Amino acid sequence: MLSDWHSALKRLTLIFLALLLAGWLVGAPALVVLAGTIVYLIYHLRQLRRLYNWLRDNQNSEPSPPPEGRGIWGFIFDGIYLLQRRERDALTHLRSIIDKAQESTGALEMAVVMISSKNGLEWWNPAASRLLGFQSPKDRNQPVTNLVREPQFITYYNTGHFNSPLKLSSPVNPTLMLEFQITSFGEGERLMLVRDISQLHRLEMMRKDFVGNVSHELRTPITVITGYLETMLDDRQNIPPRWGRPLEQMYQQSQRMEHIIRDLLTLSQLETRSASKQLSAVQLQSLLRDIKQDAEQISQAKKQIFKLDCDPDLYIRGNINELYSAISNLAINAAKYTQPGGSIELSAVRNANGLRITVSDNGPGIDAHHIPRLTERFYRVDESRSTDTGGTGLGLAIVKHVLARHGGFLDISSKVGKGSQFSCQLPADRVLTAEQATARAKTD
Repeated sequence: MLSDWHSALKRLTLIFLALLLAGWLVGAPALVVLAGTIVYLIYHLRQLRRLYNWLRDNQNSEPSPPPEGRGIWGFIFDGIYLLQRRERDALTHLRSIIDKAQESTGALEMAVVMISSKNGLEWWNPAASRLLGFQSPKDRNQPVTNLVREPQFITYYNTGHFNSPLKLSSPVNPTLMLEFQITSFGEGERLMLVRDISQLHRLEMMRKDFVGNVSHELRTPITVITGYLETMLDDRQNIPPRWGRPLEQMYQQSQRMEHIIRDLLTLSQLETRSASKQLSAVQLQSLLRDIKQDAEQISQAKKQIFKLDCDPDLYIRGNINELYSAISNLAINAAKYTQPGGSIELSAVRNANGLRITVSDNGPGIDAHHIPRLTERFYRVDESRSTDTGGTGLGLAIVKHVLARHGGFLDISSKVGKGSQFSCQLPADRVLTAEQATARAKTD
């Protein structure tokens, strides 16, 4: 390119000198230079015209060979032609990638939906039409919340918290259970993946029904066995001494089984029944005081120190039985696993995110690698310790489900040898002042 430019400058210099010489010979150098400059400009205007016509004719078609040109104009024609070819090759490559991506997503059983920054549908695969009822091209650029009108989905979509998927029935086929997962990308665009989990949902419901039914059926025979064992132990003087210890162990294990069945039934009810809409204003101080007294009664022999710190004006909107079950599980666990003479504190404070109810102790603590799994059913940190304390391994699972039904979550922190903190974080819309609670009670 540099050599072509130098050649063009040399050619222009020679032409200018030739014009000066011709003008000097005829005695009119200025006139001859002006005439030569006009001819030179006409030449370049003609080349620009050829370039314009060529670019215009190649806008919407395969690029044709460039016009013939000399010097710098030949280089310009060839350079633009080369750039056109590269651009069209790149577009062809990108188009083939997009076509392959669309073909591959079109073969998926999972619905794939691309949503613009203005929440309009940009593209979706055939599975989205089947699972969600989207119609092309009628629904293109339509807001996704106008087409999937389930209130849960609208709330999930608008909040923008997509850490966990959403499970909903299909808007076109209520027998299908769908799982929605949304990911943000680009400048406000979103990618929505929807898969059919009907079979998994049916299996999960079958499992829950099985656990609930079996627990319900076992409750009566276990209660009968426990009752008879208790009667026999009350009449111990008429029982041979060698049967005393076995009967006590049988009674203890039957009670443990009864507790497991009770907790399984509670879990089954929490999982299968929708959250009650009849919520009451619960005074936290009174609730925590009752829980503290129950925990003190259970651990009376250990002479532990219980503390309560709660503002009497704090109220929470919720189901009092479920909240009692959740917090009492935490308090009783703390009493069971904390050493004799240990300290246990129940507290409730408002924070920026709502309300935090904490049960803390100075017990043995829990290793960090156990904490993520503590809310799993029947998970044991120490099998022998749980057997000694009579735990069912279901208490924290119940706590997790109760908090989820109240829009909250459980936060656990612990250090070995220093104790543990189990905190129930509840949203701000659940918290009431004393005045709001009184007004709500009058309305109810």
